[in-house]
Amino acid sequence: MSENSENSGNSENSGNSENSGNTAAPGTPTPPGTPPGPQPEPIRFFGTTWVDHDGGYGLRRAGVAIGSLAAAVAACFVLRFAFQGLEIAEVGSLVGMLVIAMFAICSAVAFRKTWEGFGSRPKDPAREDALRGLKSIGFIGSLLAYFFRSLIEAPGEKLRRTEYESARAQFEKRRSTRTGNPAARKRPKRR
Repeated sequence: MSENSENSGNSENSGNSENSGNTAAPGTPTPPGTPPGPQPEPIRFFGTTWVDHDGGYGLRRAGVAIGSLAAAVAACFVLRFAFQGLEIAEVGSLVGMLVIAMFAICSAVAFRKTWEGFGSRPKDPAREDALRGLKSIGFIGSLLAYFFRSLIEAPGEKLRRTEYESARAQFEKRRSTRTGNPAARKRPKRR
């Protein structure tokens, strides 16, 4: 498993956690230059460039759009060759139509679930795990969802931005209202 996917799994709850916004273990000092409080969750292919739209954000969006569309087109050619293999094997028109229907339905479900995943976290993770096989069969739908979403924004940017901004607002509210926080106290002027 890649380091990026491990971090994204651990940091999903970081914006919603009550005690910290950092993805590091409690008590771990933050690296120098890192502001205190919740940190933005990285997005695949974008990292944290979505926060300020810097670091080649526009080029990354274009790359994701072109890459996902190219991968979807290549996948369609591979499926076409597979379908031609079924025609050569003379399995019958019923099997061919069932294969086409299966890929069309799975691609539609994968598109819908991927698109919904850009706007909200799954309410039932067990159900999402059960749909993983169906989404992998309909991978063309997922690729097309990435293509269309990258024309608008980084896939998942809106969701992560609202979570990050609400976590920052909660952090600032807790920090300013906390009575024992020396950083929030005003120091009396000495004479």
